[in-house]
Amino acid sequence: MSAFPYAAIALVAAFASQSAAAACYLVYAPNQEIIYRASTPPVDMSREIHETLPQVAPGGTLVFSLNDQGCELAINKLPLTSTSVRGGMRPARADRG
Repeated sequence: MSAFPYAAIALVAAFASQSAAAACYLVYAPNQEIIYRASTPPVDMSREIHETLPQVAPGGTLVFSLNDQGCELAINKLPLTSTSVRGGMRPARADRG
């Protein structure tokens, strides 16, 4: 029997996992209070979280999950969000390599 079917299954599984996205985003304040919960991210997820999260929730922690239970009731107590401040996010650094 050929190894081709197993390789094809592995390839399909890899593509399926690449397209998965978080269903619920939570931001915890330093005192562990939930200050943001929604199905949309509070920061630009194309950038590194340690660069973007301190701008909207200083000292906060971002947790995201595929489980959307409880996420249907949105919470937004963030002082600033990336969508509320035009140009508030600095551009990505140029490649120096």
